[in-house]
Amino acid sequence: MSKVVSALNGATAGGFASVREIGPLGMISLRAKPDVAGLAAAITAATGTALPAQRRIEMAGGNACAWMSPDEYLLIVPYDQVAGALATLADKLAGQHHLAVDVSDARAVFRLEGDAADQALMKLAPADLAALAPGEVRRTRLAQVAGAFWAADGGYTLVCFRSVAGYVMGLLTHSVTSGSELF
Repeated sequence: MSKVVSALNGATAGGFASVREIGPLGMISLRAKPDVAGLAAAITAATGTALPAQRRIEMAGGNACAWMSPDEYLLIVPYDQVAGALATLADKLAGQHHLAVDVSDARAVFRLEGDAADQALMKLAPADLAALAPGEVRRTRLAQVAGAFWAADGGYTLVCFRSVAGYVMGLLTHSVTSGSELF
């Protein structure tokens, strides 16, 4: 069995806020219309969370389920529990139109922390962070690439495609450089 490695081997950067790559995390992209019979129960069985409302994330311990679009959810579980979560989804949604795919190795995850962590994101994303409510997920652009983030535990968790992880880490590293605070 090969060793599981995160996209950037746990890269870190610091300045007026800190950035670190976290992971690997188990991630499942679940495509299903919200009216699919048993969807909420399947998500709860796989993650322990409720079915999230539009633009929301539900968390339970280290597990989460984020609304990504009208028929897409991102389920987050420990990396070694993805196969079990996929089996649970297949069982609970048997006969229902859905698609559940392990995307763990196709994503990179970063954590921004510090009193001014929001300023790092303000420089990169055209999103009003002052209006970002607790438990809200924001899908947006980070400079020129797609990403999603949410606030939790005094910081932000950011997800992007693994193929652009180095670029995003570079953006974040530059964005948190001491002396470049916005206010």
